[in-house]
Amino acid sequence: MWDWFINLMTSILAGIEGWCGDWGMAVIILTIIIRLLIMPLMTHSTRSSARMQALQPKLQEIQDRYADDPQRASEELQRVYSENKFNPLGGCLPILLQMPIFFALFTVAQNVPGDANFYNILPSISISVSTALSQMGWVGGGWVYILFDIAFGVLTFVPMVMNMQNLPEEQRSTNMVMGVVISILMLWFGWNVPVAVLLYYDASAVWQVAQQKFVTQRVMDEVKAEQAKKDAEMPVAVSVTRRQKKARPHKKSK
Repeated sequence: MWDWFINLMTSILAGIEGWCGDWGMAVIILTIIIRLLIMPLMTHSTRSSARMQALQPKLQEIQDRYADDPQRASEELQRVYSENKFNPLGGCLPILLQMPIFFALFTVAQNVPGDANFYNILPSISISVSTALSQMGWVGGGWVYILFDIAFGVLTFVPMVMNMQNLPEEQRSTNMVMGVVISILMLWFGWNVPVAVLLYYDASAVWQVAQQKFVTQRVMDEVKAEQAKKDAEMPVAVSVTRRQKKARPHKKSK
């Protein structure tokens, strides 16, 4: 099944290359096509994430209030999920569904022909940055390959920074450090893979940044506004604890 899917993606990539006449551009076009196809899934994931953030203060309040009663806390959390028609796993499913597609694209990009190039920018996209430097040297064209690797690291970091705008202040510094570490790891990863893989990741990351800027933030703002309006219209639930009446002592009959 997996080999069939890989062969299908490879055939599509070859067909795109036959149309546009360039392997590098074919990788970029295929990445854009895949991104367009999974865009509804990403929008659904964004809405779920935004709803989770909007409900977070209420969920945290429940967890603090019933810290000593996990069963009651679980019941109250389920009640909030039910009232708001929210599934905590709703944001994870679209990501899990698209992962096989991205792994397949990664495999296909690794298997481009040895003479595949990207117009006059990259003589070969089948070699890695390290190989390009050893064969061409810095002045001979290896610096162009390095730029694609740097772009990979930067484009990994930028969406993380954009996502931090929707996080509480106390979480931003932790996420910033994590983003820097991940970006450095991506630079190391990109140094040793075929540049066709970097083309795929760079094109995908540019799409993600644009989607984050023009679509994701708008969707998150809309969902949070809808949730705030819904919370304002809901009646305030008052928790009343009835005091148990003490039995009055009976007067002894004389």
